[in-house]
Amino acid sequence: MGSPLICTNLWYFLRSFYIFFSHRGVSGVYLNDKGIQNVKIQKQQAMRTVLYGLAPLCLASIYFFGWRFVAVFVITGATALLSEWVMARRYGYRITESLFVSSTLFALSLPPTIPLWIAALGMVFGIVFGKMIFGGFGRNIFNPAITARAFVYISFGVPMTAKFVANATGLGWFPAGLGTWVSADAISAATPLVTEGSSMLELLFGFTSGCFGETSAILIVLGGLYIIYKKAANWKVVVSSLLGFLVIQTIFWASGLQVLTESGMRASGDPITALLSGSFLIGAFFMITDPVSTSQSTDLGRWIYGATFGVLVVLIRTFSTWVEGVTFAILLVNMFAPLLDTVIKGARAKKKAAGGEK
Repeated sequence: MGSPLICTNLWYFLRSFYIFFSHRGVSGVYLNDKGIQNVKIQKQQAMRTVLYGLAPLCLASIYFFGWRFVAVFVITGATALLSEWVMARRYGYRITESLFVSSTLFALSLPPTIPLWIAALGMVFGIVFGKMIFGGFGRNIFNPAITARAFVYISFGVPMTAKFVANATGLGWFPAGLGTWVSADAISAATPLVTEGSSMLELLFGFTSGCFGETSAILIVLGGLYIIYKKAANWKVVVSSLLGFLVIQTIFWASGLQVLTESGMRASGDPITALLSGSFLIGAFFMITDPVSTSQSTDLGRWIYGATFGVLVVLIRTFSTWVEGVTFAILLVNMFAPLLDTVIKGARAKKKAAGGEK
């Protein structure tokens, strides 16, 4: 692929991204018996802010792993829109811009060689069974993107865990992934969580193998800080998750904990490397901060919710057969989030009532 064509493709991708999520609103059309009708998608400024925070990760995914990310991005976005539209039309639900956040996060959580039909199937499952079956946006218990990832992670283990490719920067800084469909087609590579062989610099800047959007810690943190600054994410949830993770991982590492695995004894990694490896950071900044599935109306609930997520990630990574514990940790905290909020508010109401009686 020549340089002019690379620049042209990048220009059209950036232009499409801007138009699609511009402040003019998003609308679509569908064909029925009465002809073409306009379909309005409810604007959500907070969701657009999250998309802006994810935009650098999307562009970096092309640079690190090739133009195949665009195909995955388009497929997941189209299937998310179609799934939500079908359910909304049948049951009278609202179609919201949150579906584009779900599809973008799901695309970023997939390995570069994921078959496109698996990406589409997973997105359908995430939207229908992670969101619309509960009544649409504002009523879903689980994060749709992580629901989709859990489904494909369990159902299609090999494509999700054993089909990673080397980072395109290993073949040269430019054009890297901008000059190929998918980076190093013939080269199989394990993630840093498996090899534990990546340097701190590689983990920070993203010069490692892994899923599309999980490799660059710096871009994840910068995007996360942006959505916190714009109040699209709550900082207490993020900080508590980081603290919970670092405290437990440090205890395991300092104590010299070793766990028996199929390949022999495995020691707990140092906390900083563990923090920067895998999908913990993107989960902490962009997934558990989802205002719906988090559903915490108290600061105490937010601190407990985030810390529980961080602790669970370390426990699952250390003691289970799943190398990456983020997916299941998010589903578990999502499941108990409404109960946690109810218990805390109930306890405070009882305390207030008891104080009033005195």
